[in-house]
Amino acid sequence: MKKHYNSINTYYFIMTIDQFNFAGKKAIVRVDFNVPLDENGNVTDDTRIRGALPTLKKILADGGAVIMMSHMGKPKGKVNPKFSLSQIVKPVSDALGVDVKFAPDCANATAEADALQPGEALLLENLRFYPEEEGKPVGVEKGTPEYDEAKKAMKKSQKEFAQKLASYADAYVMDAFGTAHRKHASTAVIDEYFDADHRMLGYLMEKEVQAVDNILSNIKRPFTAIMGGSKVSTKIGIIENLLGKVDNLILCGGMTYTFAKAQGGEIGNSIVELDKLDVALDVIKKAKENNVNLVLGSDCIAADAFSNDANTQVCPANAIPEGWEGLDAGPETRKAFAEAIESAKTILWNGPAGVFEFDNFIGGSKAIADAIAKATANGAFSLIGGGDSVACINKFGMADQVSYISTGGGALLEAIEGKVLPGVAAIKGE
Repeated sequence: MKKHYNSINTYYFIMTIDQFNFAGKKAIVRVDFNVPLDENGNVTDDTRIRGALPTLKKILADGGAVIMMSHMGKPKGKVNPKFSLSQIVKPVSDALGVDVKFAPDCANATAEADALQPGEALLLENLRFYPEEEGKPVGVEKGTPEYDEAKKAMKKSQKEFAQKLASYADAYVMDAFGTAHRKHASTAVIDEYFDADHRMLGYLMEKEVQAVDNILSNIKRPFTAIMGGSKVSTKIGIIENLLGKVDNLILCGGMTYTFAKAQGGEIGNSIVELDKLDVALDVIKKAKENNVNLVLGSDCIAADAFSNDANTQVCPANAIPEGWEGLDAGPETRKAFAEAIESAKTILWNGPAGVFEFDNFIGGSKAIADAIAKATANGAFSLIGGGDSVACINKFGMADQVSYISTGGGALLEAIEGKVLPGVAAIKGE
């Protein structure tokens, strides 16, 4: 087996996909095909489909058959056509170069799996149409005795569900980094039904683990992390962990205004977490204690409505007029961001600098992307993670100008926080 150095800083031995010959075998692969669809069911961003291709093609090239399983959306344990994976059979077939077959019921696909021949591919229907996938009781109030009983029963049902999925194949491949932080049937229970030589990480998972390792354990300095998004509360864990690792920490997006308010600023109608003002002040304090250059927005592009067509003005991030709200980083802030990024040798970006969905408020995020591309061209390692950051890079057509784009949002953040990912631990047999 191959030795890896993982994101929680411990050596471990684990089977890799390159060491396994799939000839004449059926492999069930946990992929992450939770891709965005438009109102007509068309895929609007196929990044996750493309990310799975190397693993799937390796299995087929060996002379094996591949069974793909994934979730889509949050159907909450019920069949919902809106989240049916039947909608992506054609784009997956086109990307894979194989006419992908479809099993309309993931828990009753024995016939479809048995019929698979070497070189063929099968996609199972949405795993989350069954509550057993997530292992959450449905229709029972949490915190009640009934819930506790239902939870015990669900644990048994979840194992049976995972065993059924495992019965379709000879080997299990975990290649869905985006769900590796979830202890679901298809990510952290199914492994129990395959021995150590028949469960493994796919190429995408290997690359993701290595990318996190480059950020946490192979840091080349200066190290700049950019954390964006609307809420401090959703990022506080990773922010606190990064304060002990980075040289520069850029905090941007909606959380800018919580920090401005915490320091006595006026933020108009900007988004704010009033119950996190003390947390913001604590982050500022800890940054000083750790000699971290904390870069916060000094100015912003404010608008008189949450709309792409709103009137705008540039104003200090801590002096936004009443009736106006900050929707993007201002010109001086963009310069400060670029300075902290362009000199870096290790870069992590998670979260946009503004409401990038509106074309008139993409300037801050574009400035970050441009600076990252420049630093990468000068030899920096840059990791882009989180759905919105990936969407930004793709929107700007700059995916080929950064070192690595992660397919995981929550999984990436938890790995960088130093948490054990159940989807990785399961392959290790822990």
